[in-house]
Amino acid sequence: MTDFSKMRILLVEDESAIAILLEDMLVEIGCTVVASAARIEEARALLDAEVFDAAILDVNVGGERSYSLCDLLCARNIPFMFSTGYGPEGFPPQYKNVRILRKPFHIGDLRAELSHLFG
Repeated sequence: MTDFSKMRILLVEDESAIAILLEDMLVEIGCTVVASAARIEEARALLDAEVFDAAILDVNVGGERSYSLCDLLCARNIPFMFSTGYGPEGFPPQYKNVRILRKPFHIGDLRAELSHLFG
């Protein structure tokens, strides 16, 4: 089993209830949520200001796709996953193989997807 105790996570989610649920689950499995952003621009600023081991990105954040954040994360070699109710069918080709935490999710789903990122 993967040890999540030193993993620093950026969470990008515009629905506050989902963000709180994800934060609670991440803390429960031992991660540190370094920052949570509800807007793409806010997340971009956090990427410049903080250090993260991984990110969890809602695909649609306030009506804006999070793909520009994916490009920044890839350039910095920071693994990430999407948190969405959709499948990869509408994703740009370069993101079709990104791990997906499918909404609605459970803590076991989160643990499994993080294990894939760091496995």
